[in-house]
Amino acid sequence: MSEPLPTPCSVHFESFEFDFRSGELREDGRKVKVQGQPVQILAMLLERPGELVTRDELRNKLWPADTFVDFEHSLNAAVKRLRHALHDSAENPQYVETLARRGYRFIAEVAVVEGARADIRGNHPQGNVLTAGDHERLQVAEKSAVVLHRLWPLTWKTTGFAIILLSTLLVVLILRSRSEPSPTIRSLAVLPLENLSGDVSQEYFADGMTDELITNLGQISALRVISRTSVMSYKGTRKPLPQIARELNVDAVVEGTVLRSGDQVRITAQLIEASADKHLWAQSYEGDLRDTLALQTQVARAIAEQIRINLTPKEVASLRTSKVVNPEAYEAYLKGRYFWNKRTAEGLKKAVEYFNEAIEKDPTYAQAHSGLADSYALLGDWEYGVLAPKDAFSRAKAAATKALELDNTLGEAHTSLAFCLDVFDWDWVSADREFTRAIELNPGYATAHHWYAWHLIVLGRNDEGIAEMRKAENLDPLSLVISADMADALLIARRYDESMQQSQKTLEMDHNFALAHYQLAQALVQKRMYNEAIAELQRAITLSVDNSTFASNLAFAYAVSGKKDEAVRILNDLKNRDPNFSNFPEIALIYAGLDEKDQAMIWLEKAYQERFNPSILKRPAFDTLRSDPRFQDLVRRIGLSG
Repeated sequence: MSEPLPTPCSVHFESFEFDFRSGELREDGRKVKVQGQPVQILAMLLERPGELVTRDELRNKLWPADTFVDFEHSLNAAVKRLRHALHDSAENPQYVETLARRGYRFIAEVAVVEGARADIRGNHPQGNVLTAGDHERLQVAEKSAVVLHRLWPLTWKTTGFAIILLSTLLVVLILRSRSEPSPTIRSLAVLPLENLSGDVSQEYFADGMTDELITNLGQISALRVISRTSVMSYKGTRKPLPQIARELNVDAVVEGTVLRSGDQVRITAQLIEASADKHLWAQSYEGDLRDTLALQTQVARAIAEQIRINLTPKEVASLRTSKVVNPEAYEAYLKGRYFWNKRTAEGLKKAVEYFNEAIEKDPTYAQAHSGLADSYALLGDWEYGVLAPKDAFSRAKAAATKALELDNTLGEAHTSLAFCLDVFDWDWVSADREFTRAIELNPGYATAHHWYAWHLIVLGRNDEGIAEMRKAENLDPLSLVISADMADALLIARRYDESMQQSQKTLEMDHNFALAHYQLAQALVQKRMYNEAIAELQRAITLSVDNSTFASNLAFAYAVSGKKDEAVRILNDLKNRDPNFSNFPEIALIYAGLDEKDQAMIWLEKAYQERFNPSILKRPAFDTLRSDPRFQDLVRRIGLSG
C-alpha cells in the first residue's frame, strides 16, 4: 500500500507561519504584507529547508523562458524584499542564506503547524518536523491530480473526479493565460528611485532622476503618469506594490535605483504589473554624468515599448532625442528642483540660488531658466508672499521667455509664461495659447492642468475649469494643493456642499493643511454656519505664518456674522502691514463684508493699480458688489466678465 500523500500544509519557523495553500505569511498571528515573487521564493525555500535552491531553479520557476527581464537584478530585488519582510539581512542571515553565485538556502528550523497536514485518509504523520521524505511526497502530490486519484480508495471516487475536473480546468486556464498577451497598460507610477550611494546628501540626485523619468513618460498622451507630488509620498515606505497601485489607481509601477560614483551614473529600472506584482521588464543603464538625460530617455523609450502603447510620431521623435548637459550645471539644476519641490518660502529662495548657479555654468541651459521662472512665480504668489507680485512676476516672465527662446519645446516653460500672462499681464488670449501649447507638449504635467483650470475659472468657464482641475487631480491624486484648489473651484461655481466635501477629503489626507481649513471656511460662510467658519479660519491662521488672506477672510466672517468690532480690528492691522506687499484686495474684501461699498471699491482700485490677481473677484464674498457699475467697469478693464 502506498504511503499517504499529504495535502499542502502550513509550517512555522521562529515567530513566523507560512501557509502553502494561500501563500500567506504571518508573524505572531499578524499578516505580513508581502506578495508575488518574494512569496514564491519563500515557498521554494521552505519546501527544501537546509538545501540549496539554485538561481537557475528560481529563474525557471519565477520567470518563464519567454519573459524578457534582467534576471539578476529582479531576483536580487525579490530576495531583498523577502528579507525585509522577515527582518533578515544578507550579512547576518537568520533565515535566508546566500550561497555566492549558486543560490539560496533556508537555514532556520522548520516545523509543521499542528493539525495542518493530514493525509487523504485523515491520518496524521508522527511528529511535526519536516523530513526529506515529506518534501518528496509534497512534490509528488503537486504533480498530477490524476496520479492522486489512482492512489485513492474507491470511496473517494466522487471527490477524486471533482478534483480531476478542477485540476484540468486550472491547467487550461494557466495555459490560456500564458498564451494571451499581457494587458495593455494605460497608467503607471514611477516610484521614487532608491539612492544606492549610501550618502544622504545625494538624495537630490535620485529624486531628480525620478522627476526626469516622470517628465519623459508624461509626454506620452495615451499614458496617464502619476505626478511627482503623489509618488514622493511613498519614498522610504515599504507598502506592497499592489496596494500602492490601488491607492494611485494605476495599472503598473516603475521602481529602480540610482548609483552615482564620481561622474559615472548607473540607473536600474523595472516595470511591474501592479495587480499581480509581476515583473514585466528590467534593465540597467550606465554612462557619464553628462549623458544622464540620454540614459533617462533610453529608460522611458524601453518602458514605452514594453507597455505596447501607441505613440504619435512626435512622441517617438521626443523619446529618440537625447541631450548632452554640462555636469556642473545639471547638478545645480537638480538641487534647484529639489528645493523648489519642497514648496516652502525658504526652499524657493534656495531654488533661485541653485537655478542661477546652473545658468552661470551654462547660460544656454533652458531647463534652468524654466526652473527660475517657476520659482519666481511662486515667490510672488499670495500663499508664500516672499516677493511683491509686481517684482516677482516680471522676473518670472523674463526667465520663462528666455527658456523658450532657448528651447520652445519645454512644456514647463510654456506653463510658467502662461501663469505670468494670466496673473500679471491679464493677457487672457496669449495665456490660453501658452497653456494649450504646454499641455500639448507635456499632457502628463499636472501643474499645467492645475493652472489652466484657474485660467478657465477666472474667465467664468467654471465647468471647463473644474473638468481641467479633475485632470490635474487624476495625475496627482495625493497633491494637497490641487485637492484644496478643487474645493475653491467648486466654491466659485456656487457648489457649496461639494466644496465642503472636497475640503473634508483634503483634510483626511492631512488634517494640519492650513489651506484646506481656509477653503472649508469659505463654504461654511456661504452656508451661514459662521461659528464653524470662524473656528476653521482660526485653525488655518494657527497653522500658517501670518497669512493676510486667512486673516482677511476671518474678518469677513466676523463682519457678516455681526461681530464688526473684531472685523475692524483685523482691518486696521492689515492696513498697517508692510507697504511693499500689497494687501489691497484683502482690505477690500473686509469692507465688502462690512457692507461699506464705497470703501471696498476704493481699495479694489488700488489693487488694480498694483496689478493684483483678479481671481479673488470671482469669489462669492464679492457678490454684493456685482450690480455696482463701478465694479462692472473694473472687471471690464481687467478683461473679464462679471
